[in-house]
Amino acid sequence: MADGATLERLYTGTVWAEGPVWLPRTRRVRWSDIPNDRILEWDAATGETTVYGTGVEYTNGRTLDLEGHVVQCSHGRRRVERDADGVVTPIVEAVGGRRFNSPNDVVVAGDGSIWFTDPPYGIDPSGREGHPGEQEYGGCHVFRYDEATGELTAVVTDMVHPNGLAFSPDESVLYVADTGYLRAVPGARSIRAYDVVDGRCGNGRVFATVRPGAADGIRVDEEGRVWASSGDSVQVFTPDGERVAAVPVPETVSNVCFGGDDGTELFVTATTSLYRIRTTTRSATHHRTA
Repeated sequence: MADGATLERLYTGTVWAEGPVWLPRTRRVRWSDIPNDRILEWDAATGETTVYGTGVEYTNGRTLDLEGHVVQCSHGRRRVERDADGVVTPIVEAVGGRRFNSPNDVVVAGDGSIWFTDPPYGIDPSGREGHPGEQEYGGCHVFRYDEATGELTAVVTDMVHPNGLAFSPDESVLYVADTGYLRAVPGARSIRAYDVVDGRCGNGRVFATVRPGAADGIRVDEEGRVWASSGDSVQVFTPDGERVAAVPVPETVSNVCFGGDDGTELFVTATTSLYRIRTTTRSATHHRTA
């Protein structure tokens, strides 16, 4: 944390805040209020929050592609899509002719490939975060999609409900949070790490277990530390999985992102609110938007 840093509440009024991303071109944070089916933006210049869109089909996690456009997950449309200056188009919608469950979070690798998780929360019978539906391909996987070739690959298939994900700075390790729970599956409700070689994942292992609650959204900073959401804080882990810090938050944390003009501000979505705290580090991918 920066010297004297305190947690600031920038906005409150959501039902379940999720999917924050910093937009350097407009100096705004964009995030979702999933149950209210809307997207919000907080403006760093004015400190005000406005509604970016409604009826957005329950968008969740988002990131920037290599051109600076927003890539986002749609629970309602069961797809990954791109928002380029307000024009939303599909990127990938199905695996082997079967619809995804409800893509949840997404990262873009240095080669432009799109990696995303696909738990079933958007097709839950409650309809709280999407439309009730059925799982069509029989699993909850992490996928890699190559837009140039159209190749879609299930790169992680051994998790219960893969959720947040992030790469190490050199992209040799993929971290994935599992928010599912099965007693028969070791490591469920933990952050798992996978070695990445030639676009494939292997050597899956438990990286860290977050308590209370579970890790949802995660980010990695330029020193390789993992910043993870939890039930009562943002928790920080070294690349070896040792917890070295925690930022208490008065609500259940869903996700985080780095941003601000110099990239050192951490934005936190937590239940009803958007928060900010100043740090001394930046995202592992800050060079793409510097």
